[in-house]
Amino acid sequence: MKFLDLAKVHIRSGSGGNGCISFRREKYIEYGGPDGGDGGRGGDVWAEAVDGLNTLIDFRYQQHFFAKNGQGGMGRQRTGKDGDDIVLRVPVGTEILDEDEETVIADLTEVGQRVLLAKGGNGGFGNLHFKTSTNQAPRRANAGQPGVERTLWLRLKLIADVGLLGLPNAGKSTFLAATSNARPKIADYPFTTLHPNLGVVGVDGVEFVIADIPGLIAGAHEGKGIGDRFLGHVERCSVLLHLVDGTSETIAEDYRTIIRELEAYGGHLADKPRVTALNKIDALDADQRDEARAALTAEVGGPVLMMSGVSREGLTEVLRALRAEIEEDRLRYREVRQEAEPWHP
Repeated sequence: MKFLDLAKVHIRSGSGGNGCISFRREKYIEYGGPDGGDGGRGGDVWAEAVDGLNTLIDFRYQQHFFAKNGQGGMGRQRTGKDGDDIVLRVPVGTEILDEDEETVIADLTEVGQRVLLAKGGNGGFGNLHFKTSTNQAPRRANAGQPGVERTLWLRLKLIADVGLLGLPNAGKSTFLAATSNARPKIADYPFTTLHPNLGVVGVDGVEFVIADIPGLIAGAHEGKGIGDRFLGHVERCSVLLHLVDGTSETIAEDYRTIIRELEAYGGHLADKPRVTALNKIDALDADQRDEARAALTAEVGGPVLMMSGVSREGLTEVLRALRAEIEEDRLRYREVRQEAEPWHP
């Protein structure tokens, strides 16, 4: 299934039904009078976060969603039928933006959350509604109110605990494959990852979710490479794992490139807790490791972990460092099965 994290939709709520002008006319009944019913209410347009979806691919093939109109009122004081609502089922973590792609209308972060996007029009009053002691035979009725029509953008931001950052070919996908059951594409050329990937990893009896996004390059905030749009998928993370290629000849510059892109993206992303790890140390000897670690530590100004996704060296230490930065309520504790004691009468 193709991953899609941005979709444009056109919605319209239902119009209300018109009120009815009618008079009671029955044989052997001397006095009639107005009996026109009210029109039915138009249907609403809702958005609901549901479980089991992780992409907006459904909105690639259907972009128009129109609720039903209300039925008009009828004689014998009958009210028209209300129009049926329509519900847009979206993945958890979906932001709903106005047509300008900047104004946030709603942010659905929990299963079951619903938001009203367009309210249906009210039905018009029938002539029965206008009957008074001085106007016992009104010949007027209201038309139903029109529905609301608008264009919206749906933007999906994955719900993950850890976000992977780094230049292309920094080893992010290899790390995700080595620590989880995810199978992202891995190859020896830049931009192997074109869409975000999720993986569930476990360490010391707890599990958490890691999101791997396409690599960043200098000028990504200006649209170079794949751009920085995928950084939206790590906005909700508790901690960022910054992987730096240990075989690079410009380790310090590689680190600064990612930091500059985070600062240019904004949204306090650069202020999130970060764990920095020097990757691909399996390709370095002892002296090269020390030299690379010293260069990166001087740039980071803090601790730097050493790891290799290929040889799995240092992976446990990295996962434990990430676990320490994740909020306690976001961790998923594994059930420890204890051996049942033998039964006694």
